[in-house]
Amino acid sequence: MPLLLLDLDNTLLDRAGPFRAWAERFLDSIGAPPDDVDWLLSIDADGLTDRWDVADAIRDRYRLRIPSIDLVEALHDGVVEFTRLDPLVACALRIADDAGWTPVVVTNGAVRQQDTKIRRTGLDRYIADWVISEEAGVSKPNPRIFALAAQRARMPLRGAWVIGDGPEADIGGATAVGLPSVWLHRGRPWTDVRFAPTATVDTVIAAIAVIMRA
Repeated sequence: MPLLLLDLDNTLLDRAGPFRAWAERFLDSIGAPPDDVDWLLSIDADGLTDRWDVADAIRDRYRLRIPSIDLVEALHDGVVEFTRLDPLVACALRIADDAGWTPVVVTNGAVRQQDTKIRRTGLDRYIADWVISEEAGVSKPNPRIFALAAQRARMPLRGAWVIGDGPEADIGGATAVGLPSVWLHRGRPWTDVRFAPTATVDTVIAAIAVIMRA
């Protein structure tokens, strides 16, 4: 059974929506203008900015006395609170599994947040295993994290596919390890000239369909 290596945030689970929901609630709680949500979204950079840097930026902008660690925890917990598993995604994973694929999550991030999201949403019932960069000691696009995922699943990397929304982390990582990939464009054009995905689609459901046809 071939491996299906899947990204977590904005691939299997929406992150953009939950982060915006947390940001709007947080800004309201400190009396900040609602329009500041755009500033906070830009600082977050779709989750690519280090959480401590986001916390420090918030403290500086609003002159808060809240310790940075408390803001980091609030951000982690808030995003998890608003995160839900789309039933259609769960259905697609079940279909892939029935067709002989082995879904394994490969995600960058903190163990506490990523592990909690996987378990709390019930995603753990639809995947064989998951690898989180903080625990693994290596992050995407390093090929070692994909090899580690294969080791965890006790399966070869040969024949595997990678699905994700990150041009560098997911598609660059797949290219580095010699695997075909499907990129979730999320309304963005592909601009990297160093490598390219095998296929481009708009949802993980469409991505799984492409792979099953292939």
